Amino acid sequence: MQREIGQKCTALPTGAVDQAEVRQAPGITQLLHASLLVADLERARAFYEGVLGLVPSPARPEMGFAGVWYDVGPAQIHLLVLPNPDPRDGRPEHGGRDRHIALAVEGWDALRLELDRRGLCYTLSRSDRRALFVRDPDGNALELVECG
Repeated sequence: MQREIGQKCTALPTGAVDQAEVRQAPGITQLLHASLLVADLERARAFYEGVLGLVPSPARPEMGFAGVWYDVGPAQIHLLVLPNPDPRDGRPEHGGRDRHIALAVEGWDALRLELDRRGLCYTLSRSDRRALFVRDPDGNALELVECG
């Protein structure tokens, strides 16, 4: 049943999962994009482009609000300038204990030096991997994991 934006959904799944239903369900095959809410697009772009080195994607359809897309391999990050219902205060210091997106990084040491040079706070992964967690200017947590 399709519902309109703003319409409340009353039929939420509860209880145990019926394995017969799971086998019939469509398979999720990949992450297409992650959307992050930002308050100031220029400040966010300075972080995503200036610190992380991402390049804005070619023209995307108009969404009715400000934002920018970045291609990251076959997926995208979409920054949306919309009111954020999540508080910045009270979030865990370590982004691994919060909602986050994980990005593969080549040149992990250079990235870490850039974060240090800019005085940006981050925490190292507690899993013995070469990974760190940093927050963007709006408090969104990013996990940056060495690959390659």
